[in-house]
Amino acid sequence: MLATGVLLGVELGMLERHYIFPGVIELNVQARRRLGVNIYLIDGGSEYILIDIGFLDELTEVLELIRQMNFSLSACKMIIATHADADHTQGIVRAREILKCKVAAHPLSVEPMETGDEIVTYARIDAQNIHIPMPKCKVDVTLDEGDVVQVGNRALTVWHTPGHTAGQLSFRMGNLLFSGDNLFRDGCVGVIDAHHGSSIPDYIASLKRIRDCDAEYLLPSHGPIFRRDASMIDKTIARLETYAHMADFGTCAVDWPLLDEWEDELAEGKLEL
Repeated sequence: MLATGVLLGVELGMLERHYIFPGVIELNVQARRRLGVNIYLIDGGSEYILIDIGFLDELTEVLELIRQMNFSLSACKMIIATHADADHTQGIVRAREILKCKVAAHPLSVEPMETGDEIVTYARIDAQNIHIPMPKCKVDVTLDEGDVVQVGNRALTVWHTPGHTAGQLSFRMGNLLFSGDNLFRDGCVGVIDAHHGSSIPDYIASLKRIRDCDAEYLLPSHGPIFRRDASMIDKTIARLETYAHMADFGTCAVDWPLLDEWEDELAEGKLEL
């Protein structure tokens, strides 16, 4: 059951902290409006971490929310990028400067973050006239499968869950799984795109892992939190399994059976009309 909000103090201008689970605040919920990405504040008592930070133009509001909840900006231990996409990381350089904290990401997210790669991070999509600045960000800490992030009295176990991107991370904390862009409440998944480094077979493996775990709640990087539903995940997996054999998905597809069938027909001299 979701935790209720906790009123902290009576100082003028102080905001009530809305913990969605013990030790977990999600800043879209806190702000009561949709930001560019879900931002999770994990409160460890003496310190906290942020999972993702979002766009640069929303950073001022994000930091002001944190301050108004009576968290010291200097108590932020780390900002973790679930992956390198611009909507998750564009504001991370400035946030690192203000909070004076470390930035963490998967090793496969380091190069696009440190070089400011506009293509891999989706900061530049020429066909849609999208081009936003992507500041280069030093990654201080790399996180990989099985690592544990300690934040005060809480601990998060790192999962490497590639598919959407090669460096996609998820985090297990008790009965919660911070699941990144792997899966959303409607059964959709994060964008599948060859320029992005997506892999449909990896995606399927990551979704099967999520389906088979015993986490009760999934906390995605976009949209509402939801209960893990194995039957819904099975439907998503089945859909992606068809994607792996469809020309629609270009080089992200494993194969295109129609061409194999056509090759056999050509060899046999068949012309089916």
